Amino acid sequence: MEGKPRVRFAPSPTGYLHIGGVRTALFNWLWARKNGGAFVLRIEDTDQERSTDESRKIIFESLDWLGIDWDEGPQKGGAHGPYTQMERLGLYKEWSEKLIAKGHAYRCYCTKEELEAQREALKKKDPKAQFKYPGTCRDRKDTPELPFVVRFKAPTTGSVTYVDKVFGEIVTPNIENQDFVLLRKDGVPLYNFGAVVDDISMGITLVARGRDHMINTPPQILLYEAFDAKVPQFAHLPMMLAPSGEKLSKRHGAVSVFEYRDTGYTPAAVLNYLARFGWSHGDQEVFSKKDLIDSFGWEACGRGDGKFDAKKFLAIQHEHLKSPALTPDDEYVSRVTPFVTARGVTPNEKTIRAALPLIRERARTLLEAADALDYFLRDVPIVDEKAAQKFLNAEAAPRLSKLAETLAAEASWTKDALDQKTQAFLVAEGIEIKHVAQAARVALSGRSATPGLFEVMEVLGRDVSLARLRKGAEAASKAAPAPPAPTTGAS
Repeated sequence: MEGKPRVRFAPSPTGYLHIGGVRTALFNWLWARKNGGAFVLRIEDTDQERSTDESRKIIFESLDWLGIDWDEGPQKGGAHGPYTQMERLGLYKEWSEKLIAKGHAYRCYCTKEELEAQREALKKKDPKAQFKYPGTCRDRKDTPELPFVVRFKAPTTGSVTYVDKVFGEIVTPNIENQDFVLLRKDGVPLYNFGAVVDDISMGITLVARGRDHMINTPPQILLYEAFDAKVPQFAHLPMMLAPSGEKLSKRHGAVSVFEYRDTGYTPAAVLNYLARFGWSHGDQEVFSKKDLIDSFGWEACGRGDGKFDAKKFLAIQHEHLKSPALTPDDEYVSRVTPFVTARGVTPNEKTIRAALPLIRERARTLLEAADALDYFLRDVPIVDEKAAQKFLNAEAAPRLSKLAETLAAEASWTKDALDQKTQAFLVAEGIEIKHVAQAARVALSGRSATPGLFEVMEVLGRDVSLARLRKGAEAASKAAPAPPAPTTGAS
């Protein structure tokens, strides 16, 4: 039986953390957590022109927010560090020398100008030909004091075969190989070499990544074999595409983790949607994090690329907010509080908890939830002027005033008691609920659309509700009378 898996997520700190990258991290993390393995975070920062400390910080904060914790890596340490590639340059030099000593690699002294001249000469001879390094330095025995890169002696016969955990058996002929560069003149590794050295030295047993990396797998396997190292398992994931079929990017909408955080998505909902992008578990659409860990397996990953669906993403988010099992009250209060504060409102935990049952079904995001909670938490609600003009009119003034007077006599301030008291008021006045409900709603909330009128009053409480109804009656009394309804002549 195989030992516990060691998997890794190796982002480049060159910008925001793309949700496609998060999906890769998530699948690796799920596999590690399901099997009691280790999830390693490694920073591939060899692109020094674009790598920044700010981007590195974004990676850490994004994973922290999502709850994807790593067992080894930056901020955690571990037995296989350092976990940042630019801190491992000595290791790459050492390992490149091992390959040279074994005859699997060599120093190439060709200059950039010489290679460019060869490339141009080939282009003139055959414009369609693809330039391949001709192996100029492959058999050199001298070691001049000149700058050099290290190249791999790539085989051009036979093939590389491996069984992908998603795509099955993959066979790649070696005939098109060229002696690719392992180490640049400045000692910085190219992607394939750095990744293989790191994965071997960190004991990685499975490499899971996007399907766009399948082109890198055959040369990496050749490197594993050259080092006499055990080749890890591979799992390549279908791509996340834009609705147009293009590679998903910012121009197609929100793709940064922080954009979803800042617009009020919950971490569990983000993970839920990303997990379902390329993986399925029967007809189930909504998962808790524990559900995902328990259910995940590579055999249920699809091979077809999928198109990003913002509406479905929002629907999954809504399902998480609606469900107390997925978003318990404590978590809901904790997560919505910063959004309430951002509106300039002082959050009141007791009031938020009381209002949660009223907003859960309606609020699709925490941003919408904060908006729905707004009038419960303000001393004076923000009034929608159009709603006020329409419903707080002269006709509504006496009705609101009498309703407040009637409800003030109610000893039990519960929705059922308020409903019964109001029904008696309607009978006494000879009117229907429609003749007062909208005016009362605007007076209580400043809005024309809210949860049930009596539920709102129960949460607001006696004093606030009565004060707002009376203030609404006062505002309505000052309104201009409604124009008379047009009359039609007899036909």
